Amino acid sequence: MRVGILGSGLMGAKLGTIFARAGHDVVFSYSRSTDKLQRLARDAGGNARAGTPAEAAESADALLLAVHSSRVDDVLAQAGDLARKVIVTCSLPLNESNTELVVAHTISGAEALAKKVPGAHVVAAFQTLPSEVLFDVFAARASETRPSLIYCGDSDEPKRAAATLIRDIGFDPVDAGPLRSARYTEPFALLIAQLAYDGEAGPEIAYRLLRYGKQ
Repeated sequence: MRVGILGSGLMGAKLGTIFARAGHDVVFSYSRSTDKLQRLARDAGGNARAGTPAEAAESADALLLAVHSSRVDDVLAQAGDLARKVIVTCSLPLNESNTELVVAHTISGAEALAKKVPGAHVVAAFQTLPSEVLFDVFAARASETRPSLIYCGDSDEPKRAAATLIRDIGFDPVDAGPLRSARYTEPFALLIAQLAYDGEAGPEIAYRLLRYGKQ
């Protein structure tokens, strides 16, 4: 799969690197430093390269949006026409201090994003776990018992693309339904962040959903 990474922070850098090591073609983009993007591509190996947001979007089968909510409009403008593109967003609608959601209850950040890119297919994923656990999960991807990762979206084919990426890096994808479910997953992400960063055990945590009763 051709994956464009819009954002070079912790999530964009780590997920892009793991996608590349899982065999996907990756373009890293959107950084103040071109050298940083080139270093990310070099360290990721495989078919990874650096580019502009427009180049990352041009031939992508899926785009990972991994920027702070304050930078969403800027990176979308640089990416250009995103009609019919699959956008997997791990960005949360946080305030500048990253302490509170700026939208909730009646709309989610993922739904607000979908309004900004009419014609694109938005899937919310990778929001509900700390970046610190990603490489550990990828290293243990051959295990029969995998941690869960919740995702949601309104279109089947884009959701299948997101599920493929989730599965390829070592998680068990859990379909939470339509994109409006992000109204619940985004606050859940803050709970995970509290457990990861306010606890004493460290941020390398993940979760697993288990079903009982039906076989």
